[in-house]
Amino acid sequence: SPVKLGFSVAWAAFWTGVPIKIVLVLLLLAMGVHPWEMPGLAVLLLLSIPIDIWALGVTAKTVFLDRLRVKAPDGIGLTLWWQVALLSAVYVPIAYVIQTQTVAIAKSITTSILSISLLHGLPIAEKISIELVLWGSVATVMAIILVLGWLFLFGKIVHKQVLSSPPADAPYPALVRQWDLMRVPADQPLLLAAFTATGVVLVLLFWAFMPVTTPHPHEEYKNKGQVAKAQPPLRPAEALHKTERVIAQAEAAVQTLEAKAQGEKKETKDGKDKDKGAGSAKEPSPKAVPAKAVKKEMATESHEHEHAADGHQH
Repeated sequence: SPVKLGFSVAWAAFWTGVPIKIVLVLLLLAMGVHPWEMPGLAVLLLLSIPIDIWALGVTAKTVFLDRLRVKAPDGIGLTLWWQVALLSAVYVPIAYVIQTQTVAIAKSITTSILSISLLHGLPIAEKISIELVLWGSVATVMAIILVLGWLFLFGKIVHKQVLSSPPADAPYPALVRQWDLMRVPADQPLLLAAFTATGVVLVLLFWAFMPVTTPHPHEEYKNKGQVAKAQPPLRPAEALHKTERVIAQAEAAVQTLEAKAQGEKKETKDGKDKDKGAGSAKEPSPKAVPAKAVKKEMATESHEHEHAADGHQH
């Protein structure tokens, strides 16, 4: 089927080129460029073009020869690459829009379902779990459908190349040998030398682009240059004796404060009692005024009133 054929070639080609792309990603990170942001992403995609062409060529030749018993045409890697690039340029944006709209619609429907009065009593954790399951299941199914659609179209492209390839009439041992020679060239010392030289160049590039090669404290580190003093070992007996001594001192201090507080309280009480005695001796008693003085004062007042009346008549 087209899906199975496309998956056989695409999956193997992906894992064939991933190790080399990981090396490129690490090299970009050593240069201080993020490979998932521009311009690092653009550089990674450009450097991945020859890797993808080589991976598609090796994988397609293997699948054609091992499973389909046909000889892949020359330049199969480049042919598949530009056709896949054109397919992805058209299909991926459409798939992204479909997936985004599907997620938005699924979330809105899930919100409407959870707004039912019967579900208001559910705890928050259960609501979150139900919401994720409802719209996440729909989004996952749609993503699988879109991936299968891409594999179907890619399988159609591969199938056209299969129809144009001549059949391999050699016996199976000869096909296996031809399959092995596609991976390991006849000149193995040349391959080993090229592989070693590539590794040395990559190591030199890593060391050249990395800002530092050894750990060091940050420039804004406050305690720069200060060496922490080693703590003395803990001795339980000394610690217990010191604790008991501190407790005894604290008890003595508490007793002293209590005695001082009691003495001040007693002095204050005695002072208040003396003040009360002195005040009672100075205040005159209203019963001490004699009755004769009161009568004399009343007579004086009546005489003054009579004298004032005679002066008015005069």
